[in-house]
Amino acid sequence: MPGPHPPRPGPVRTTQSRRTDVTQDVQQAPPAGADREARPERWDPHAIERRWLPVWDEQKPFAAGRPGDTRPTKYVLDMFPYPSGDLHMGHAEAYALGDVIARYWLQRGYDVLHPIGWDAFGLPAENAAIQRGADPVEWTRRNIEQQKASMRRYACSFDWDRVLATNEPEYYRWNQWLFLRLREKGLAYRRPSQVNWCPKDQTVLANEQVVQGRCERCGTQVTKKKLTQWYLRITDYAERLLDDMAQLQGRWPDKVLSMQRNWIGRSTGADVQFVIEGRDEPVTVYTTRPDTLYGATFFVVAADSDLAEELAAEADESTRRAFADYLAQVRSTTEIERLSSDRPKTGVFLQRHAVNPVNGERLPIWAADYVLPDYGHGAIMAVPAHDQRDLDFARAFGLPVRVVVDVRDEHGEPLPDPVESGVATVGDGALVHSGPLDGLRKAEAITRISEQLAADGLGGPTTTYRLRDWLISRQRFWGTPFPIVHCERCGEVPVPDEQLPVVLPPTDGLDLTPKGRSPLAAATDWVRTTCPSCGGEAQRDTDTMDTFVDSSWYFLRFLSPHLTEAPFDRAEADRWMPVEQYVGGVTHAILHLLYARFFTKVLHDLGMVEPVEPFTRLLNQGMVLMDGSAMSKSRGNLVRLGEQLDEHGVDAVRLTMVFAGPPEDDVDWADVSAAGSARFLARAWRLAQDVTSAPGTDPTTGSVDVRRVTHRVVADAAELVEGLKFNVAVARTMELVNALRKAVDDPGVGPEDPAVREGVEAVAVLLSLVAPYTAEDMWAALGHEPCVALAGWPAVDDALLVEDTVTAVVQVRGKVRDRLEVPKDITADALEALALASDKVRASIGDAEVRKVVVRPPALVNVVV
Repeated sequence: MPGPHPPRPGPVRTTQSRRTDVTQDVQQAPPAGADREARPERWDPHAIERRWLPVWDEQKPFAAGRPGDTRPTKYVLDMFPYPSGDLHMGHAEAYALGDVIARYWLQRGYDVLHPIGWDAFGLPAENAAIQRGADPVEWTRRNIEQQKASMRRYACSFDWDRVLATNEPEYYRWNQWLFLRLREKGLAYRRPSQVNWCPKDQTVLANEQVVQGRCERCGTQVTKKKLTQWYLRITDYAERLLDDMAQLQGRWPDKVLSMQRNWIGRSTGADVQFVIEGRDEPVTVYTTRPDTLYGATFFVVAADSDLAEELAAEADESTRRAFADYLAQVRSTTEIERLSSDRPKTGVFLQRHAVNPVNGERLPIWAADYVLPDYGHGAIMAVPAHDQRDLDFARAFGLPVRVVVDVRDEHGEPLPDPVESGVATVGDGALVHSGPLDGLRKAEAITRISEQLAADGLGGPTTTYRLRDWLISRQRFWGTPFPIVHCERCGEVPVPDEQLPVVLPPTDGLDLTPKGRSPLAAATDWVRTTCPSCGGEAQRDTDTMDTFVDSSWYFLRFLSPHLTEAPFDRAEADRWMPVEQYVGGVTHAILHLLYARFFTKVLHDLGMVEPVEPFTRLLNQGMVLMDGSAMSKSRGNLVRLGEQLDEHGVDAVRLTMVFAGPPEDDVDWADVSAAGSARFLARAWRLAQDVTSAPGTDPTTGSVDVRRVTHRVVADAAELVEGLKFNVAVARTMELVNALRKAVDDPGVGPEDPAVREGVEAVAVLLSLVAPYTAEDMWAALGHEPCVALAGWPAVDDALLVEDTVTAVVQVRGKVRDRLEVPKDITADALEALALASDKVRASIGDAEVRKVVVRPPALVNVVV
């Protein structure tokens, strides 16, 4: 089985603790040996739920990290929910899957940390409060209480003593503390820049929060706006974020790793310095093809860059007007549209020239929208013969095209001239018209020109990234306030640690409606403060932090959620981190997961944690659909989780979610049957009522055939759960239930056989992973005290896993004619004799002469005639 295990527990054990004041409840499922008429008539999921939930509340079987506990540890974590309302079908799937993993490792003898909390800040709560005229604090609190009650009913194995909510000052105090540590390290800074702006939500968005040009929250077309904002310098960690993925290979989905690699977007090339005529400072251009420098025929700057505005300001009035009109047009265009290859090229000549450093040619400078201000340095050298977008621009404005790479087809013939064909040649080839580079191939030419640029002080080899620094300022109320005050005399001043948290003001009389600035700016009494440095008048920063800051380290706060001296206890981090198994949606592949990895590396560098990666293994569950599409009220295909629980019971819904297919696949609720799951659970439950042997009876005195089935299923289930094949583990459990039902009904075995008891006890433990209420009721019916979650994984007798017989294939004329069940240690002579005695084999041979018999015991006999 994959992964290290503690020593195997012995046979299924019972727990010693039992709640004394619920004896009457537990006795509703009498122990084995009681009068059958006193036992429940049928499996009643709701009665079972009412019976056992108070027992678990009293016993707290999932409390982790108790003093003196020496068991090895496992940290299992589900992505914590946003409290937008009650749990939905997506929650039902995700939490059922995470619960299987947590409960399994608990049964295997580990101290398992499986916490839960709420990602409670953010736009949905604030927008909902605005729409309802409510206080986001109260709205969030009510939703958390509702979800918490549903999670308890759903029997998630959470440690309820470790609950947190990110909107509580006790939590976001440490957001502020960590922000100040990042600022001290130079990783948090404030600067003006063009930012993504959502006109509806009236707040800025990080690049990662813009999906196909639209706000990932509300779907509104995103525009650009110039603001002074707070950033985290995630680009300083770009190389490590890429290289450390080697630790995650094979443990995280390949799709997620590919998405992160593409988002970070490492590319190697060279920086080249171009002199701008009439400008003192040179402009640096990044290019992946410095070998094509001799083919540059013009120079392009991003129209919405500071450089374009600077150059246009020094042009004549006509050019300034043309540029201003063009800039307004560009700012209303999304990045997706700007980068589209089939979009007509537009631009404005700025009446300025750049000088090519390798040949001294004057290159006209154009402002255009197909270059983005945050690519490289916001300017490019245009080589139209070998870049399609440059060629399209050159053809649109009649600019020269110069071929400097002789690219040929597979037959060695030159490709068509780009001027005539309109198609740039982008492949490898020998350089031409490139002075000292002539005749060199691409790789050698790049090395040569990069070294020459470095030697001349005009650039050199470099690596760049698509990743940009993380913009964390938001112009909304419902988030963590920045612990910074602005003083005319002292500038930006951090709030001292002992004055944290900077708590949000009350919403009484505060208009939260988006107006293009933070609603906090209107809380004048809150904004006015004194400078911690000079004691003079100052103002608080009125932006709030991106909520992804909250979720970038919450998994560490779970380790010590009530600690008041630090965000988390280092000793607890050493004990539990990294998270062994993380469960959540693939929608967070770039945002949350990338930021959590960044924070973990920063905290490692600060000496606060040992690991450099937060999550060892990642499971992305699929979506829950209805009739092939995502559930929604507007489509009329919404399935309410509460209604399904009321109709079928918690265990049937949980089992359905787990059994529907591989966890990463989508589940269409229309294609699965919670009613079928309920029928199976009733059959399994009935087995426990039928067992008549006493607890502790020696199973080795029972049916070997029954024991063999039980031990094989238990062994297989362990391997399947660890391989995240939960649905197959459930299928094997169903096979065991069927086999035990036959054994109970078989007069030669019967319900009194000790092997049947062993098998049914194993079923209870296996079902405890997916159907905890039913499993607990079975456990009680079998005469054990609660709780089954702590029973221990059934011990497996390896001797019972060995197959006593194998299937031997007999071929005649190369075709299979018979299959024989034979002892695994059968001799060649005995196997040959059995094969030749087979009626099917003899009929296939007929009158033909047997020339040779090839025997490969115990699996193959080949008769040659």
